[in-house]
Parts: sequence; structure tokens; C-alpha cells
Amino acid sequence: MDSSTLFLYLIAVAAVMVTPGPTMLLALSNGATRPMRVAACGIAGAALADLILIGAVGCGLGAVLQASEQLFTAIKWIGAAYLLYLAIAMWRAPTQALAASSDASSASGRSAFLRALFVAVSNPKALLFTSAFVPQFVRPDQPVAMQYAILAVVAALMDIAMMSIYAFGGRHAMRTLSARAVQWINRGCAGMLACLAVGLTLYRRSDLR
Repeated sequence: MDSSTLFLYLIAVAAVMVTPGPTMLLALSNGATRPMRVAACGIAGAALADLILIGAVGCGLGAVLQASEQLFTAIKWIGAAYLLYLAIAMWRAPTQALAASSDASSASGRSAFLRALFVAVSNPKALLFTSAFVPQFVRPDQPVAMQYAILAVVAALMDIAMMSIYAFGGRHAMRTLSARAVQWINRGCAGMLACLAVGLTLYRRSDLR
């Protein structure tokens, strides 16, 4: 893979990630209401999801999802239901103090990791978009597996950088704003997650054709 192709990919990935998605909103909420260790676990889960999604595209799963109406519909409704569940839980959750026991932080870290991972991999829109977007930067005359591996790692690193900005933004809000204001930031994220859940139910496979 030549440097110009990789540079264009970096710009394209950055442009796509500017718009806050579910994992970005989770990073913002975790940064505002949880210790940074927990937020970092959530970021790691989302980054692993990037590797899984691009790896799945390289193995042809995107094409399978595009061809199967039943599989697409099942994953779509599972993903939407989980987003709505997270939105309700986030809305109801009280703003917690940043000082927490190490055991509680560890448990919350595991939960944040799995939550971000499942949100990303259960979104068929993300998989279909990845299957339409990433192969454009793969040259068939070069080792395909290595190119997909490079693109996956680059996407994961970019996602880590963007989500870290969101998490530190939430952390800054916690330090400078009142607990009530931070609670409304959390509820704002919950509302946007609910909107994304509704939008996912309206999404069709043909939208990327």
C-alpha cells in the first residue's frame, strides 16, 4: 500500500469519525461520569470492534449481510434494541463521583469494554458502510490480507484518538460544571443514542447501493 493511498484513507476516516456515533457518545458519557480507567476500557472495546468489522469485511461478511434480508433484519433490531436499552440506562443513571473503589472500577471497566464492543459489532449499518468504504483503498495487485490489516489498525488508532478527545472532554466537563449540568450532558447523550436507535430501525440495505 503506497503512502498516498494511506494518506487519503486517513483523511477519509477522520471525516467519517467527526460525526459522533454511539461509541463516541459512550466515550463522552464515560469520561464525564466514570473514572478515566473505565473510559479507557470502553475505548479499547470500540477499537477492537474496528478490527473485527474490517476483518469481517475482508472475509466477505459484509457481502453476506448485504445478500441476506433475514440476517440484516435480525442484527438491525438487536442493535437498535441494545442502543435503546443503553439510552434508558444512561438517562436514569445518577452522576457518580469519580472517586470509586478499585473493585467497582474494574467491574465497570469490563462492562464498558463489552458495552462499546457490542454496540459497534451489532450495528449492521456500520458493517455495510465499512464493506462499501474500506475496499476502495485495497489494491488487488498487492497482498490483500496485509492491506486489510493495515487499514484496520489505522482505523482503530484513529478511533482511539477521537474517542479519547470525547472522553477527556467529558472529564473536563465533570471538573468545571455542576453535577446537575453533567447529568444533563449524560442525558443528552442518552437522547442521541435513542435517536440513533430509531434511525437504525429505519435503515435499509439499499441505502448504500
